[in-house]
Amino acid sequence: MPPNSSTVGVIMTVDDDPGVSRAVARDLRRRYGASYRIVRAESGESALDALRELKLRGDLVAVILADYRMPQMNGIEFLEQALDVYPGARRVLLTAYADTNAAIDAINVVDLDHYLLKPWDPPEEKLYPVLDDLLDAWRASDYKPVPATKVVGHRWSARSSDVREFLARNQVPYRWYSVEEPEGQRLLAAAGVDGDRLPLVITPDGTPLIEPEAPELAAHVGLATTPTADFYDLVVIGGGPAGLGAAVYGASEGLRTVLVERSATGGQAGQSSRIENYLGFPDGVSGAQLTDRARRQAAKFGAEILTAREVTGLEVTGGARVVRFSDGSAVAAHSVILATGVQYRQLEADGCLDLTGCGVYYGSALTEATACQGQDVYIVGGANSAGQAAMYLSRFAKSVTLLVRGADLSASMSYYLIQQINEAPNISVRSQTVVDAAHGAGRLEHLTLRHVETGDREQVEAQWMFVFIGAAPLTDWLGDTVLRDGRGFILAGPDLTADGRPPAGWELDRPPYHLETSIPGVFVAGDARSESAKRVASAVGEGAMAVMLVHRYLEQS
Repeated sequence: MPPNSSTVGVIMTVDDDPGVSRAVARDLRRRYGASYRIVRAESGESALDALRELKLRGDLVAVILADYRMPQMNGIEFLEQALDVYPGARRVLLTAYADTNAAIDAINVVDLDHYLLKPWDPPEEKLYPVLDDLLDAWRASDYKPVPATKVVGHRWSARSSDVREFLARNQVPYRWYSVEEPEGQRLLAAAGVDGDRLPLVITPDGTPLIEPEAPELAAHVGLATTPTADFYDLVVIGGGPAGLGAAVYGASEGLRTVLVERSATGGQAGQSSRIENYLGFPDGVSGAQLTDRARRQAAKFGAEILTAREVTGLEVTGGARVVRFSDGSAVAAHSVILATGVQYRQLEADGCLDLTGCGVYYGSALTEATACQGQDVYIVGGANSAGQAAMYLSRFAKSVTLLVRGADLSASMSYYLIQQINEAPNISVRSQTVVDAAHGAGRLEHLTLRHVETGDREQVEAQWMFVFIGAAPLTDWLGDTVLRDGRGFILAGPDLTADGRPPAGWELDRPPYHLETSIPGVFVAGDARSESAKRVASAVGEGAMAVMLVHRYLEQS
């Protein structure tokens, strides 16, 4: 019989056959329903969505049972992705006798704990003994139950939105409570606050934080914010694909490496709901999954990862490169890789600034998606990030409208995404259309749209607008320290010697290496580099290449 336990875990069953799915769930509830929550899904995609939601809420998943023969994503493929979300969950494959070879192979692919042949009747002999053993093993393991952080705020509060975005992107489990709900009011009373200043964040140890800034929040939810040393071989600034790639390769090749990120690892790619053209993931991978794997990989090799640390300066002191933080502290290293990436440009239409976080969002489609259920959504932008957001939001929203300044999507969006958008029944594209103004009292209510050729204006009802326009490099803090182009992107390698001469102030008897900036030993990788490809794969490759050039620089120093 299942044990009595104060901690209720989850047992998930996934099968595309509704009859089989209900039968499995019925048998599981009969035996384990008193001590475990039984969750069922009828596709790998919906199961992964459910797992991610459970993760954010801080729930524990004990066992996952998945049918092998499912369309789009079979059981093995699903369990492989589920492993990223709940690595401690026990994994069981339901399979027919003809598929036992696939089940045996899965033991190596997804570290399968067991496979069950269908039918499993009688469950007292064929199902329950297996589950009892797996649950015993799960309870005995270090699955590390994580108490969830609680966030109390207002649905249409920009600061509350920022906190939720920060926690979600940093993979910190949290529970959201509206200040208008009874439980939200109870939490406010327990913390001894009146709700005039929101959000209220209650950390896992019970500490209340009122309107916390990112560094304070990071320190209280277990994210590292302080370097353990004063000097490193390599400092990587920026935690997007290029920075994570550099951290993985730097640490794995013996360099004492620290990565510094101002907000959350993953960068713009980390906010993507689905990246389908990244090598090695034929079924696609979410930005959060890719980021989490890379972060764990970098940490495994010994790289330090600091979150919510803003870099404000870079100095050269003899052979050291000194990185200064906004709080006045600093860290030094033999070499630096600038992987600061880019941010979405702000929409300058009237009213957008005041409504940011209150219906107008920049790159937060994943965090806000479920709240768009059954509503009309507008997306501004025509590149891949906008297309990926449109496809993801279309699963929740009644309609999604892409607003594109150009004549069509072909100028900046990948062909595979254009095809998907054209086939989606609830996505429409309005070309040569821009937003003139956003209107609303405390939250977005209407948009004024303008046709760029005719000048015709139209006002539409809108509660949600997600903006993905342009790329502004996060390099202003560098000032004149390194050479940049007219748009602020960092010049490196051959771009510094276009006239055949080294850049001003260059004192070495060699030209800059391919990704080396105008300061020897300081390299750039990814989207912040002038004329970079602005793709995840190229950013990761540049991060790895930059580490190779760091080694070459250190050998000759």
